[in-house]
Amino acid sequence: MAVVIAALLPVFFLIVLGFILKRTLMRLDTHWHGLERLTYYVLLPVFLIQTLVKADLSTVPVGGVGGALLLSALAVSLLCLALRPLLARAAIDGPAFSSIFQGSTRWQTYVGLSVAGSLFGNLGLAIASVAMIAIVPLVNVLSVTVLAHYASPEKRSAGSIVLTVAGNPLIWACAVGLALNVTHIPLPKLWHEVADALGRSSLAIGLLVTGAGLHLEGLFRPSLAAGVAVFLKLVLMPAIAVALALQFGVTGSNLAVVTICSAVPTASSAYVLARQMGGDAPLLAQIITLQTILAAVTMPIAIAVATTGT
Repeated sequence: MAVVIAALLPVFFLIVLGFILKRTLMRLDTHWHGLERLTYYVLLPVFLIQTLVKADLSTVPVGGVGGALLLSALAVSLLCLALRPLLARAAIDGPAFSSIFQGSTRWQTYVGLSVAGSLFGNLGLAIASVAMIAIVPLVNVLSVTVLAHYASPEKRSAGSIVLTVAGNPLIWACAVGLALNVTHIPLPKLWHEVADALGRSSLAIGLLVTGAGLHLEGLFRPSLAAGVAVFLKLVLMPAIAVALALQFGVTGSNLAVVTICSAVPTASSAYVLARQMGGDAPLLAQIITLQTILAAVTMPIAIAVATTGT
């Protein structure tokens, strides 16, 4: 437990630092929008490609890790959709439901990779990269589809949804990195030097951006919708993922990373997608803030419980 907390402290310190910087030294939103785009479109994709290129996937139970996370994300997604009629009776409209869906199913890449790397080094990053391959395409497809159906003022065509998902740089990065790993195509030394330099900065900047996006205004009176998203993401999804991973025979560091990746708060980029597609962005900001703060407590507990006796 102490080791897990020690690994989490730098992650959440960087998030807090980003929150402070947004309110002191870098108050303009344009500063953070630029950093967010740089991280999302350049730094993190390069980091993912390089991590997958260097990863020895033969040491990772790809089927067990990927299967547990894929099925847990799918299970929570289906549960959200099943809860839609009940939530509608509680006066939760379509845009708010889309924010609950994103808040319950998406995962914070920067936190997941940072904690996995802090605890298990390159092996942890390799396992977390497998998790990304399993989770990122699925949750992006489902999130865009749910937003298009429940939140967008104008219904979007299937082709438009496909184009939105296909433009996700993280999906492309996972695909390119995995292809290079499988084919063993040699890359020049210059690539490795540049990619390593960019990769080292990606997670730190990503965590600062996450902190800058936190909103404390609604923390003291969280809504029912936010509470539902917090429970589904921080409690139910880790429980389902760990149960599935154990059924698939996943243990040790692999099980710990499955727990990390399922217990992280939702993605800060979900807020941007909600603004673009008509979702309830203020609600999602409240969900992200609540989950990020509470994850500092729930993640160490989830990891400790999951790995006890394995």
